[in-house]
Amino acid sequence: MLLCLVTIVLAVLDTNIVSAATVPIVRELDPVHGIDRLPWLVSAFALAATALLPLYGKLCDVYGAKRVLLGAVGTFLLGSALCGAAQSMGQLIAFRALQGVGGGGLMSVTMVVIAHLKDPEERGAGKGGAMGGIVAGLGMAVGPLVGALFTDHVSWRWIFYVNLPLGLIVLVGAALVIKLPPAAGRRGLDFPGAALAAAFATGLLLVTEWGGKDYAWTSPVVLGIAVGTLAALGLFLWRQATAADPVLPLSLFRIPLVRLGFAVQGLAGMGMTGAIMYVMLYLQIARGIAPTSASLYLIPMAAGMTAIGLLVGRLTARGHAPRTFLVAGAGCAALALALLGLSGPDTGLWAVGAELGLLGAGFGQLIGQLITLVQEAAPRHQLGVATTGIRFFQTLGSAVGAALFGTVLARVFAAGEPGRPLGAVRALTGAAREHAVRSFTDAVDVVFLSASGVMALVLLLALRLRPTEAEVPEPPVLAA
Repeated sequence: MLLCLVTIVLAVLDTNIVSAATVPIVRELDPVHGIDRLPWLVSAFALAATALLPLYGKLCDVYGAKRVLLGAVGTFLLGSALCGAAQSMGQLIAFRALQGVGGGGLMSVTMVVIAHLKDPEERGAGKGGAMGGIVAGLGMAVGPLVGALFTDHVSWRWIFYVNLPLGLIVLVGAALVIKLPPAAGRRGLDFPGAALAAAFATGLLLVTEWGGKDYAWTSPVVLGIAVGTLAALGLFLWRQATAADPVLPLSLFRIPLVRLGFAVQGLAGMGMTGAIMYVMLYLQIARGIAPTSASLYLIPMAAGMTAIGLLVGRLTARGHAPRTFLVAGAGCAALALALLGLSGPDTGLWAVGAELGLLGAGFGQLIGQLITLVQEAAPRHQLGVATTGIRFFQTLGSAVGAALFGTVLARVFAAGEPGRPLGAVRALTGAAREHAVRSFTDAVDVVFLSASGVMALVLLLALRLRPTEAEVPEPPVLAA
């Protein structure tokens, strides 16, 4: 279990840690044109990781989760070593994509391994899923801080090299320690279905990454990719309905818990993206806090997520229904985001920290419980695709949320500051700065309130879970 949790830390940290090192990377590798290629540094990892998620789940069910985990960790370590040694932006982007190929399997396949490590009667106890969710949330919150510390005190290359000793421990330890039952048997892999899923995920991520930023939403590039994405989705659904052994069986969506779990995880991904990304913007632009110091304000969120996650894990293991925590978690997150939406330039930073702590308490009740519920409801031979499906929908939700909230922020800010780019706010002085900060704060408040509405929708979906569906079996009472 410890090896699995370290693997999840590697996966989540590497998704967020690069954001703090972008300026030093550009300064060293390509000071002239590097800033224009910077978005691909982040997108290359996300595209590769997301595109392969459905295939990773199917590989687990066909060949066994242990083999797939070892392959994913090995690929991730190779990509990390090459990223640390990159001599140009082109090399770094290419190696980042290779790292993403392995990174896409780290968290999702590890959650499959955790589920297999539990005895069948313990599948509903929620321990492994809850701990995995807590560690993932912590990594998401502290990733920017770790990246800033390495960049400021050592070198940006160490945000990649630090993966090597930890990854080697995981690789050797997993090969020697993890013992799993044999796979269900070698069946055919739906490579056309996996390719269509990858095309759909890549198209959606490109539309959300480029739309409204590099290209207008109505530009031929964005519209062309959007049409191709919808076509890939239609072909993927047709393939899954007709393939003998589909990569993401549509029969899973006929299971109410799985269907609702996928929807809730996608919406929760949207809400969490809005929280972390725009809290950092608010602190740096509206309050003038340096990036490293701003990262410290995510600690209350991480603390709230950890504390409530540990408590919920113990209560679930004692037989309490996960539905209760899903409803409470969605309510806490919606309330915290609404309070953040009411914050202004003069709101006390202690109040912002308290609101982030409440937000962490909300997400701490959501993440692990959803994984546990979906794993419990899915057929045993489809455990891999069900688990990676959770991660797949969370990633897509995060991408859609980033695009949606980014558009909302830009539109509201432009209404208050016509013709002024958002990046120019920090350079202003006097009355002009005060007015621009107020316009930005109004815009980010609308983002937080929109994210609160998303979490309210999560609350409504959680309430649709019938108690009998959300109940888990109580752990057996052992005789003294």
